[in-house]
Amino acid sequence: MEVKILGAAKEVTGSCYALSTDKSKIFIDCGMFQGEEELKGLNFKPFDFKTNEFSALLLTHAHLDHCGRIPFLVRSGFRGTIYATDATKALAFIVMADSAKIAVEDARNENKRRKKENLKEVKPAYSMVEVMQAMKLFKIVKYGVDVKISEDISAKFYDAGHILGSSSIQVKVNDSGKEKTIVFSGDLGNKDSILVRHTEFINEADYVFMESTYGNRLHDPLNKTKGELIRIIKETYGKGGKLMIPSFAIERTQELLYYLNEFKNEKSMPNIPVFLDSPMAIRATDVFKKFTNYFNSKVQKTLEKDSDVFGFPGLKLTVKRNESIEINSIQKPCIIIAGSGMCSGGRIKHHIANNIENEANTLLFVGFQVKGTLGNLIQGGEKIIKLLGKVVKVKSKIESIDGFSAHADKDELYKWLDNFKKKPKVFIIHGDYEQQVPLSKELTKKKFENYIPSLNEVIKL
Repeated sequence: MEVKILGAAKEVTGSCYALSTDKSKIFIDCGMFQGEEELKGLNFKPFDFKTNEFSALLLTHAHLDHCGRIPFLVRSGFRGTIYATDATKALAFIVMADSAKIAVEDARNENKRRKKENLKEVKPAYSMVEVMQAMKLFKIVKYGVDVKISEDISAKFYDAGHILGSSSIQVKVNDSGKEKTIVFSGDLGNKDSILVRHTEFINEADYVFMESTYGNRLHDPLNKTKGELIRIIKETYGKGGKLMIPSFAIERTQELLYYLNEFKNEKSMPNIPVFLDSPMAIRATDVFKKFTNYFNSKVQKTLEKDSDVFGFPGLKLTVKRNESIEINSIQKPCIIIAGSGMCSGGRIKHHIANNIENEANTLLFVGFQVKGTLGNLIQGGEKIIKLLGKVVKVKSKIESIDGFSAHADKDELYKWLDNFKKKPKVFIIHGDYEQQVPLSKELTKKKFENYIPSLNEVIKL
């Protein structure tokens, strides 16, 4: 039995693992690489094996870096069953459809350039055709139920507490008459998760493939996070400026809307208009409204008194492009929530280009910024940036709130591991190398055998 590391090795994005036994081959996740150009180039590099030999894909959750390459996998010949929760399936469709749209647009723009230079046209990495083919392969699973995947493999999904419908997956393999248990953590949730339930612990594993996004960091307490958000809103309002928030369409946007709704009800924030300028986030919010059974007890109680925890007076949903453009002509304070969360695409780039040179404005980061992204550059202190074909100076105030993270911090990772009855061998994945090394050292002190694998490395189990 072996696991080949096809992504998220010594970096955060591109989660994909190929588990092979003498009788079966399955994938766990197939996500997109994000960040530096070299990494993004891996997204559509042909697989060096026959994808049609794989009978299944176990999907932990619907973030782009976990599901974004599934349509490309389908284009490459994969026709196996995709196992996921109902919420993950619904959100994955939104994510993959948006990615397909971008892929088609990118190919169209590239071909305009190539035509001028008499170069051969390129095809998009995938389109809605492959997305729809992928959706036909999904099979819904429930938490805590054993699922027969193949002759020698079964799986059980647990609530990872990361985003709506997210899972950690316990895989049991009958290896030459002996059962071995492998756990893929997926992305583990923050203990102070705003919307979804807490991470469900697993107590049995021989091997664990564990994410390490915040492997050497601690999150701020939830009350501090809320206080920081209120402070930034009030300060920006007081300066007469705009508050721009690059936000991930799934989970982070809904968390922000939940808090803003709470602030409005408490009358703890100024009467300031809020624009949700992301068609993808608007569609994702509709999914959240449908699958409220995944919410934690606090949100469930709030729903008894407030049927729409993501809506409030003063919130405007801007779907059409012209509505988005009109926001830039507004000369009074407002809050703009737009994608993408790392400023690598979407409408937030236009808002930054039009507003970042105004000292009264604020750009607030509420999520992890992968190396090589525009968000990472600005957050790191870059004062002059190239954006949408022009050079702009960063004069607005730059703020960051880490407490919104949907990932477990280092203490939460240790706590998750401590719940296993016997210490499993830990493979540290899905994290920047500088986060993984101190995590590895600490795990060694705690008597966990551990290892940091490299991209395309094959691990014999």
